[in-house]
Amino acid sequence: MKFDKTLLALAATVLLWASAFPAIRVSLEGFGPAQLSLLRLAVASAALAAVAPVLGVRRPARADLWRIAVTGAAGMSAYQLLLNWGEVRVPAGTAGLIVAAVPAMSALLAVRFAGERLTRAKAGGSLIALGGAALIALSGKESGYTGAAWAVLGAALSQALYHLTIKPLLLRHTGLEVAAYATWAGTALLVPLAPSTVRALLDAPAGPTAAAVYLGLLPSAAGFVAWGYAMARLSVTTATAALYLVPVATLVISYVWLGEHPRTTAVAGGLAIVAGLLLLNRRPRETTAGPPAALRPPGTPGPKRRTVAGPRG
Repeated sequence: MKFDKTLLALAATVLLWASAFPAIRVSLEGFGPAQLSLLRLAVASAALAAVAPVLGVRRPARADLWRIAVTGAAGMSAYQLLLNWGEVRVPAGTAGLIVAAVPAMSALLAVRFAGERLTRAKAGGSLIALGGAALIALSGKESGYTGAAWAVLGAALSQALYHLTIKPLLLRHTGLEVAAYATWAGTALLVPLAPSTVRALLDAPAGPTAAAVYLGLLPSAAGFVAWGYAMARLSVTTATAALYLVPVATLVISYVWLGEHPRTTAVAGGLAIVAGLLLLNRRPRETTAGPPAALRPPGTPGPKRRTVAGPRG
């Protein structure tokens, strides 16, 4: 039986990004949140640097370096630190549901800072999705992880800021190039953590170390490569539909890998997030040039490009 390579790449991306959340929980058994952040980004940076010549990744313009530093700080360094700290207490599946609210945050930030028009669908969808995320965070009070859940929400906000700041870069570079630049910049910003990371690496058990390397090689590096391959051959609509499977896949993988049983309130909040995103991304039938920038999946360039970056662990 012959499988479609594009659909396989898309499915691989969804599974890789979904698997990142339980892999973080495993990695945290041997590393602190800060050390894991640097280790994951360093592995991803090395892998992307190795394949960059093959994939045709160009050097960024000198004028873009400051913006790349900002995207690396928000979308890589801050995101990793906050997410890892939050997952010390928050179950992997629950963290995946919270991070799924990133497109709603991105849409509202685009209204405030990028001059996007606030439509009823955008406002309603964003409020529903954010309400679902807040429900998950507040429900953590019973399990003692409310503060950590808000940290995961902070990670989602960092990712939303990343999607806002990369828009000018996507006018001149591919989505894969921007992801590589941001990964390298985020790694450089965490270099001061290198001594403690090396010490932790020398003392960490094999399982957490393997999970950390897995995070850098597969969800981070290979995930973006597979995503770029699929999106060069698919429409934005098809990709958007696939991204809704990430939180669902996260729950399934977390159950199989870690034995996690999601709380009823977390599932209810997750359903609200997905419903809000569906409303947020609803387009008029007559629209053919692609959705407005704030309604596209995170990292999506304009209609002339089809390489996007979706929610990830």
